[in-house]
Amino acid sequence: MKLYVILSFNEEEMENVYVGEDEEKALALKTEDFDNCAALFVEVWEDGEKIDDYRLV
Repeated sequence: MKLYVILSFNEEEMENVYVGEDEEKALALKTEDFDNCAALFVEVWEDGEKIDDYRLV
């Protein structure tokens, strides 16, 4: 089972904005969906280990 963690970054802080198993929902998020968001990053976890991370466009 994969778990998708979406992190929102701005100049001052980082915030988890989504944590869940729904890949389609996680990857559909955009910076415009959140107030004061400069960038979104994805962490993919499987069996308690991070297996991938990247920036969402």
